[in-house]
Amino acid sequence: MRAEFPAFRLGKVLATSFTATLTERQGDPVERIPVPRRLVDWLAVSGLAVDSCTPAQLDLARELRESIHAAATAAALQEALPAAAVRVINDRSAQGRAAAVLTAEGERRWQLGSTSRVEDALSVIAADAISVIAGERDGKLALCASPTCRAAFFDTSQSRTRKWCDMNTCGNRQKKARFNANAGRRKNTGTAP
Repeated sequence: MRAEFPAFRLGKVLATSFTATLTERQGDPVERIPVPRRLVDWLAVSGLAVDSCTPAQLDLARELRESIHAAATAAALQEALPAAAVRVINDRSAQGRAAAVLTAEGERRWQLGSTSRVEDALSVIAADAISVIAGERDGKLALCASPTCRAAFFDTSQSRTRKWCDMNTCGNRQKKARFNANAGRRKNTGTAP
């Protein structure tokens, strides 16, 4: 990974991991794919290696990312899906030539077109978003409880009550803030912990 860029937040669900390439949406946004080469890096670590990416393809990717986020947010809130977001997701899903293939180890991998194109990779991400938003997978869409994040994530915990998109970032940040606030109150009131 290139050190000059923020680290990726990778999860087990491709579509919501992709939306996490823009974090802190309600605070100071952190863009994790600011240049085409960075999208190539993210696709590679996500099992969708492509040869190159143009600025126009990066724009398509960001449009898909924001459409998935809008639709997933609406689904998590049990609201109507935004028509424009649905249209972009469907268009990206239909535009690629990716195929699911089975490895010798019994795992599913994606085989992109003969000239590994960004559009093929985006079609895989869009298809994953469709399966998640349509409720075809075991889990539920939720929104991060962090007031600065509000990322959509796919909760596969047994109780389906997960609060944070990522415990190591948002969860720990919120716990630390709560601890510091409580410590400040104890200091101001003169009570011991």
